[in-house]
Amino acid sequence: MKYLSLFTPSRKSPPPTKEHMDRMGKLIEESMKSGVLLMTGGLMPIAQGGAHVRRSGDDIAVIDGPFAETKELVGGFAILQANSKGELIEMVRNFLEIAGGGETEVHQIMEPGAQPCDS
Repeated sequence: MKYLSLFTPSRKSPPPTKEHMDRMGKLIEESMKSGVLLMTGGLMPIAQGGAHVRRSGDDIAVIDGPFAETKELVGGFAILQANSKGELIEMVRNFLEIAGGGETEVHQIMEPGAQPCDS
């Protein structure tokens, strides 16, 4: 099963140290080689090329950032391959241990014939 993982760093977290970056690089490399990490990347701040696009009825509104009301911004993403929810949670725990403060939201990706992962 494939999952989209969205990481939102804590605003109180200090910038990563070289040690943290080295550990994260090693985790990413090992995860890619083992096939559990299919894709990953950081996201630019919304003010640098992003926008909110909303549809209401027939109207489409495009709102350029920055957004004063936004308290949490997604800082990165990953596409993960896991055989169970437990395996997925363990991958996320390993990531957060290195990343430090913040939270990760995961969503199972809809694929033909995929069943929701309950365990």
